[in-house]
Amino acid sequence: MNYTERKPVIEFKDFSFQYFSQAEPTLHDINLTIYEGEKVLLVGPSGSGKSTLGNCLNGLIPFAYKGEIKGSLKIGGKETKEMNIFELSKKVGTVLQDADGQFIGLTVGEDVAFALENDCVKQEQMKAQVQKVAEIVDMGKLLKSSPFELSGGQKQRVSFAGVMVDDVDILLFDEPLANLDPATGKTAIDLIDRVWKNSRKTVVIVEHRLEDVLYRDVDRIIVVSDGRIAADMSPDELMSADILSKLGIREPLHVTAMKYAGIQVTPDMHAGRLATLDIEKVKEPLLKWNLEQTKKEPKAERPVILEAEHLSFQYTKKRKILQDVSFQIHEGEMVSIVGTNGAGKSTLAKVICGFVTEDEGRILYKDQDLKGQTIKERSHLIGFVMQNPNQMICKPMIYDEVALGLRIRGVAEEEIEPKVDKALQICGLAPFKKWPVSALSFGQKKRVTIASMLALDPKVLILDEPTAGQDYHHYTEIMEFLKKLNEEGVTIIMITHDMHLMLEYTPHAIVISDGKKIGDASAVEILTNEEIAGRANLKTTSLYDLAVKIGIEDPSVFVQNFIDYERGTYR
Repeated sequence: MNYTERKPVIEFKDFSFQYFSQAEPTLHDINLTIYEGEKVLLVGPSGSGKSTLGNCLNGLIPFAYKGEIKGSLKIGGKETKEMNIFELSKKVGTVLQDADGQFIGLTVGEDVAFALENDCVKQEQMKAQVQKVAEIVDMGKLLKSSPFELSGGQKQRVSFAGVMVDDVDILLFDEPLANLDPATGKTAIDLIDRVWKNSRKTVVIVEHRLEDVLYRDVDRIIVVSDGRIAADMSPDELMSADILSKLGIREPLHVTAMKYAGIQVTPDMHAGRLATLDIEKVKEPLLKWNLEQTKKEPKAERPVILEAEHLSFQYTKKRKILQDVSFQIHEGEMVSIVGTNGAGKSTLAKVICGFVTEDEGRILYKDQDLKGQTIKERSHLIGFVMQNPNQMICKPMIYDEVALGLRIRGVAEEEIEPKVDKALQICGLAPFKKWPVSALSFGQKKRVTIASMLALDPKVLILDEPTAGQDYHHYTEIMEFLKKLNEEGVTIIMITHDMHLMLEYTPHAIVISDGKKIGDASAVEILTNEEIAGRANLKTTSLYDLAVKIGIEDPSVFVQNFIDYERGTYR
């Protein structure tokens, strides 16, 4: 891109920001220019300042989050210090990570129309515009639904439509993929890309899932670390710079595979996106590496700990959420439950925990039928961490929240503190022990809820999207702990959209689609089966696509070799 031909629309100059509640600035001496019509990806570890940077753009700082600003931030050539929140909202449209916090209307249609109503758009024009935008995000048939009845992915699409309906200059997406299944996430990135190309609006994406965003092109990737700009490069330059892994940010899997094969990644390989990768430059070393790997001996099968027999459940007579679902989970397994948004995954977890009662079938724990057991009785065996931490947290202080379950069980106070400290340490929250929950980010709140369950020492732990909103460092910290917990005998079940989590940590995967089980096999088998992946809104990873591109006859072998290598089998 020739920047001399485009005018700057976002200009940070010697910009710093410090929250009034913090002892140190969150942003330090930011110098960054984003030009008209650019698509920029903002990445960085949790707490790096990337979300704060985004909040400076949309006016949440300083209008909602107070603090001290130094330096200059201009949007459209005007100092934001001289603008009010209404002026900024006409320049920058934001899709928040926590969609629940963005809803205004009682129905999807009302929510999407909110900006148009404020602009006094005529009703007929408004209806047509809302319908058009809703169709784009595949929500046209749900305009009369309540936003709070929707799945996480559907809520995100409603938020997306609410921003698109207003003609702003800058579109800011804060973790747009956080609650979306892989295929829907792919659709969202396609949609963002299409809007960007057709409208030539400036697009800023704040996202952890780097590989998923790079499914489509971006002009630049801005890496933020410790409140400073650590890198400002094209995707091709960044993949060859060895910056991401050092900062705890996951690089695309095809790039990691190239490094495992001993390939020195250079900008001329165009490795920023798999679609642009020069295959001829990497084909031979990848094929050679694949042939050098040896098969891993399968582990002996353990006894069944949890079994579902012909489970069916429906909230209303019109629609069955679960239909004749049967599976077995063995003691000490790590299992992922995957599928589309709204497929019934979370409902399945609620049935297992006893939050709702199955209409047909039964749940067995070590051959014992759980029917008739109360939620409290089941909680001594099975712990559940919900997808949205705001639906779990009920205490204002972090320590009290993590200690709550132990106190309810009547554990002595002197025994509670070491258990809470251990759980907080594991989840990377030890420094925040005496903090209020309200001071935490969405991702940090997620870790509080995981810590609350870990303190109770469950035999089976079910986690709904355990790593959503987590950077690679905290993702690895949580997953390695769960892996260690699993090795000590705790059975782990994860409802997830993260295909890498599924491959790396859960050898066993169960696939749910439209309330039915359509797959029950190894994670590698599931993610290299295009038919099942398609039906369940999963997506084959860049590893699978890379294996196909280099001509491997059975791509699942290459994917399994990568996972075994990553688990340390060959190190």
